[in-house]
Amino acid sequence: MPATFKKDLMYYKFCSYGFLKNLNFFEPFLLLFFLEKGFSYLQIGVLYSIQSISTNLLEIPTGIMADAMGRRRTMIYSMISYIFAFVVFFVSSSFIAFVLAVVFMAFGDAFRTGTHKAMIFEYLKINAWKDQKIHYYGNTRSWSQMGSALSALIAGGIVFYSGAYKYVFIASIIPYLLDLFLLMSYPANLDGDKKEFHPEKIISNFKTVIIDFIESLKNKNMLRAIVNSSSYSGYFDAIKDYLQPVLKTFALSLPIFIAYTDKSRSAIIIAIIYFSLNVLTAFASKNAGHFAEKFKNIFIPMNLTLLIGLLLGVFAGIFYKIGFHWIAILFFIATYLVHNIRRPMGEAYITDTMKTDILATALSTESQVTTLITAISAPLIGLISDKFGIGYGITVVSLIFIVLMPLYYAKHKIEAS
Repeated sequence: MPATFKKDLMYYKFCSYGFLKNLNFFEPFLLLFFLEKGFSYLQIGVLYSIQSISTNLLEIPTGIMADAMGRRRTMIYSMISYIFAFVVFFVSSSFIAFVLAVVFMAFGDAFRTGTHKAMIFEYLKINAWKDQKIHYYGNTRSWSQMGSALSALIAGGIVFYSGAYKYVFIASIIPYLLDLFLLMSYPANLDGDKKEFHPEKIISNFKTVIIDFIESLKNKNMLRAIVNSSSYSGYFDAIKDYLQPVLKTFALSLPIFIAYTDKSRSAIIIAIIYFSLNVLTAFASKNAGHFAEKFKNIFIPMNLTLLIGLLLGVFAGIFYKIGFHWIAILFFIATYLVHNIRRPMGEAYITDTMKTDILATALSTESQVTTLITAISAPLIGLISDKFGIGYGITVVSLIFIVLMPLYYAKHKIEAS
């Protein structure tokens, strides 16, 4: 009979880490914060691109450094990188300083990616609970989701009472400091096997990634599957924060809390919507498998959700432009739900349809393509938004993706070349 895991001290430490990590108070107000600093939508798009590309490029060297330093120290450096970025955001107003901040955010992301999950699985292995990993990880992840939901409400309260967006960054330092001290208390046996650091290995791994990426481009069928899986993720990462100015415009049109400042009034609506979003997206992710099971083949819902998600973006932009802000918000929320339904299906699509000999290459290339799509789309939306308004920016870019969709609609059979 499989051993049942115990909810011991480490269990609650793992849960606490996830809860604190997701107290990202800045997320519901990030784009509004950039606008407050006087940045154009194009500059904001460039910042998003820099962070996306930097995270992707840094995953190789930080992964090798993590092998040499151990998992605990890697996670501690991740928290320090985030905290440094938060301080820069709080004290600075220049574009160059913000570029530095998003690069440090990228360092934090790159150091953290997959590391804490590996520590959890190492702990299960030590305690002979490996067969319980789905239940154990599911339990700890539920705390992360609670953190995300609560984060939106706290962030709204901070902006409401302070009347400024920048204080969400100072507030975000607190849970990340607590996480830093929490990680320092983890036992040394969760570090995994440390490996000697060889700088030349970084260059070697970069070469491998580049070669694999080029080989993927040569395989037409594999490229189609990868782009189909990553296209909506890249598109979504580029448009998702535009919900914030839409919500602000809607909030200020309501005859409520008129005694307060515009920021305080809009903070209430933004907090409520983002809290609801976190609850709804958690439900969508949980039921992605049930949705996919309604179709004979996985490539059918992959194509369907891609088209639906892009059309939702088109309508969100159109309704915002013509002044029906509450309808635009509903369409925007739907794009979030599609993303969270589609993401697990995309992983399953590539894993199930790729041959084993090309699976590792495909998964690596998918990450590169997602980054590339975000890096191109974010500044493009920003450029159009500066010239014609964000309604046009979202609509035009969504239509471009729809027009190009025949090039990357999913097919059932994927073969290695």
